[in-house]
Amino acid sequence: MSFESSGPGRFIVFEGIDGSGKSTQVSRLGRRLDQKGLDPVITCEPSDGPVGRLIRQMLAGDLPVDQRTLAAMFAADRTDHLLNGVNGVKAQVDAGRVVVCDRYYFSSYAYHAQFMDMEQVIRMNQHNAEILKPWVTLFIDVDPALCLARIKANRDQLDMYEKIDILKAVRGHYLDAFGRFRDEEQVIIVDGNGSPEEVEERVWEAVSPALATS
Repeated sequence: MSFESSGPGRFIVFEGIDGSGKSTQVSRLGRRLDQKGLDPVITCEPSDGPVGRLIRQMLAGDLPVDQRTLAAMFAADRTDHLLNGVNGVKAQVDAGRVVVCDRYYFSSYAYHAQFMDMEQVIRMNQHNAEILKPWVTLFIDVDPALCLARIKANRDQLDMYEKIDILKAVRGHYLDAFGRFRDEEQVIIVDGNGSPEEVEERVWEAVSPALATS
């Protein structure tokens, strides 16, 4: 497959535990795609929609929430992110745009599996997978201890998931989920250790063979 400006778009998703540097790599890939003339759309989850804004308050501890409710809210925000009439991801991909997203449903599988059965989370997001699956998911894999050190070095306040035992568990759930969907999803695990520049080159090596303009 290749990116074609006049053909169907592509949906590229980045995943990783907190502190893995995936958001940096989303930005860096976006810049490189822009340099190739592909005019990418950069987005993230939780979205900036009404449900996404509530989720951010809950993650920061500003609003109390049950984890099952939070899992359902993430699924609802994801549907809105895909289908809303202002900047819905599905319409942009269908129009031929390249959309790069920071987190998607594998994040829900990995994070919410700490509190409920992963199969239940998968069922909550089944309609989202039916609406739009990623063309490729890039998992930036970094040791959880290094991730936590990065987080503490850059922020004074941590959210509810930013603890070493949780980060270790989430990484394990990610790998479990990738195994469950190995025949249905294209997932590339990228070594996230090293400088941002080194990781950027690994990401580019993973996606550039499919770029018609590479």
